[in-house]
Amino acid sequence: MNGRVLVVAGSDSGGGAGIQADIKTITALGGYAATAVTALTAQNTEGVLAIQDVPADFVAQQMTLVLDDIGADVIKTGMLHRAELIQCVVEISRRHLAKMDLLVDPVMYAKGGASLLEERAVRALVSELVPMADLITPNLPEAGKILGSEVRTIDDMHIAVTDLLALGPKAVLLKGGHLAGNQIVDLLATENGVEAFNSARIMTRHTHGTGCTLASAIAVGIAQGLSVRSAVVRAREYVIGAIRTAPGYGTGHGPINHAYQLPF
Repeated sequence: MNGRVLVVAGSDSGGGAGIQADIKTITALGGYAATAVTALTAQNTEGVLAIQDVPADFVAQQMTLVLDDIGADVIKTGMLHRAELIQCVVEISRRHLAKMDLLVDPVMYAKGGASLLEERAVRALVSELVPMADLITPNLPEAGKILGSEVRTIDDMHIAVTDLLALGPKAVLLKGGHLAGNQIVDLLATENGVEAFNSARIMTRHTHGTGCTLASAIAVGIAQGLSVRSAVVRAREYVIGAIRTAPGYGTGHGPINHAYQLPF
């Protein structure tokens, strides 16, 4: 099916999240993944132990060389933990967005709760990158950080997703997995309104990388010509299957099964 996605994100040495998850996901769904690495992390299923920065000018060089030669249908961002990285992505994306879409996954926290974003970077993300995006995919803690207020209920989610859309992106997928309960509700907001997607919660500790995976699955769907809604529907089904068939690795938040194949 093809579909080129340039992922601008951090590396996960454990292989469950970050660019490792992105590459696996995009490949599993028939697309082509290129990367610009923003940071190296030393981590496993128990947490992030260390982060090694990649200079912003080198990230810019990675992006430029890929775009000038291979090209991309979608740029998907993940861990952009410093303001200068966000500025570099903004500048390069602005030159290319007439030909491609921008999906921003505002990665702020590791699965174990560790912060992955500097405060100055949060301000740059909200003021510069989010308004450019065709789609943003925050979870509830990320939405709360962006908006400056906690999102604790379904009613809060409906308010938050509308407020996030007002910041300028063309669409918002607000992921509700952090709410308690047996059902997970995600809200997709576009200019046409808000739609809820429901699924039964899978009781497992093997959910590391689900946010990265979902965003990349949506990105490759858009790159392959699907509408945002259709890409979200397919991506959610892929992630649910990948969680159900997780290999069970690690003693903490284990990885999901990125090799999962959809039945159609």
